[in-house]
Parts: sequence; C-alpha cells; structure tokens
Amino acid sequence: MSEAEDSTGGWLTRLSAGLGRSAKALSDGIGDVLLKRKLDAEALEELEELLITADLGAPIAARLAGDLGKKRFEKDADAYAVRMALADDVAGILTPVAKPLQLDPAKRPHVVLAVGVNGTGKTTTIGKLATRWQAAGYKVMLAAGDTFRAAAVEQLCIWGERAGVPVVTGKTGGDPAGLAYNALARAQAEGSDVLAIDTAGRLHNKADLMDELAKIVRVLRKLDETAPHDVVLVLDATTGQNAHRQVEVFRDIAEVSGLVVTKLDGSARGGVVVALAERFGLPIHAVGVGEGANDLRPFDATDFARSLMGLEA
Repeated sequence: MSEAEDSTGGWLTRLSAGLGRSAKALSDGIGDVLLKRKLDAEALEELEELLITADLGAPIAARLAGDLGKKRFEKDADAYAVRMALADDVAGILTPVAKPLQLDPAKRPHVVLAVGVNGTGKTTTIGKLATRWQAAGYKVMLAAGDTFRAAAVEQLCIWGERAGVPVVTGKTGGDPAGLAYNALARAQAEGSDVLAIDTAGRLHNKADLMDELAKIVRVLRKLDETAPHDVVLVLDATTGQNAHRQVEVFRDIAEVSGLVVTKLDGSARGGVVVALAERFGLPIHAVGVGEGANDLRPFDATDFARSLMGLEA
C-alpha cells in the first residue's frame, strides 16, 4: 500500500484501534457516570477520577472536569456530548506540541540522536522513521549506536535492509561515540540527507549513561558543530506515569528536543500523552500503534483527542 493510499483512512483506523483500550475505558466510564444522573457535582468528581485512571494526571483531570461543569449543555448532558467536549479540550492542550519531526535541508546530513530506556521501541522507531524518510526521497543512513546489545544492532540492520538504507555498525561492546563519529563522517562523504543514531538506554547507572551521551555529542561536534540537530526521546505508553520520570532523567542527560510515544496499542493509558504535553511542553513528533512501518505517524492533536474519547476521527 502506498503512503498516499494509507495516509488518511488506513492510519485513522489504526489509530482508533490502537487507542481502543484507552477509549473503551473512558467512553464506558463516562457512560456509566451519566447513566442515571445529570452532570452534577458528584458526576463531575467521578469523571475527574476516571480521567486520572486514564493517566491524564490529576491537574489536567481537575481542569477538564471543572471546564465541563462550566459548559451549558442544551439538555441533560449525554455521554456523547461529554466525550465531544472533552475531546475538544484535550485537542486544545495537545495542539501546541503537535510538531512533526522536520528535516532541515540546510543540514546535510540532518543528525537525529534517538535516546530512551531499553524496551521503549527506540530501535524500531528509528527503523520506521528511516522507512518513511526513504520513501519520501531522502538519502538515509542509520548508525547502530547501542553497541552493548547485539539484538539491537541486528534489529536495526533488519530495518535497514527493509528500507534499503545503509547501517553503520561496530563490534559488540565497542565505543558508541567512535561509531557515531565514523557514521557521521561516512554520511557526510556519501551526501546523506539524514543520519539517525540509535543509542543505549541503560539506566542502572545514570552517570555512565550521561557520560556516554555527552561523549557522543562531543565527537559529533568535531565534524559538525551544530550536531545533533534533534535529540528524540522514545517513550513507551504502557509505562504510564513512569514516562514522566524518563523525561526528567533524559532531559537532564541530553538536550531532548522532542518525543515519540510508542505502544499505544498495548495500553489503556493513552492519556499519558496529554499529561506529558501539559507538563513538559516538548514537541510530540509521532505516535506508534503497532509493529508495522506504517504504524508510526506524525502526531495530530485532533485525531488523537477524538480517538482517545472513542469518537470517529
């Protein structure tokens, strides 16, 4: 299927399906709250608790419930009207951070450093991005900078083969900074438009990880003082509120410029995207709802908000 064929209906269907667990929990809960009562103070309190359980976070849940209480519904509020109102308010929170990852043609190559703890889907995300960039006509190169995990290197090489893009690798346990340097030198020599570098995500020793990422940045800047041009933090939606801690840690370790949220299809905690947007204000570049190359797409605030509330996007 071409991207043109899959750019609207196919993706929206997958997004709605991917957010199905979150949407069902919210829509069923809202329906239950309003089944036998009006939108009174007690109902608003129950809706606030429901939004908290969906990982929107207490401050946002309180604000959304409070805003609902101020709205003048034409008749007794039904569940659909409440979901519509909530979707509009959520979209308002998300719109300022919905910013696709844009490659700068003045940077050749545009260097993207992917960071995050192991298991978030970081390597897969890089592979999916590479596939999309390649399909869009960019000359892409990948670097398997998680040299401590042979499985990560192998996985990235598989994505490289699928996308038809080269992958720079090194020996297991080798110096990630040296590999990043060699990859950038090669990408410059071969005229690549974009170089995406995978990194390790071991958090058992924050100091070591900080030193490793700082070294990668230092050596990249020996070849291009503006690199990396984007530092993308990949988060797993199934971790819920733990994603907040990961943002805090990696924001301290690296100059995180944007987020990608994966595995929304495996979670009933899709509201965490809203909480992250509100708390950190970092651009959300893309969301993932499956394993396929087309299951990672640029983040759209309205589509996400409506899908989260179980509405047709």
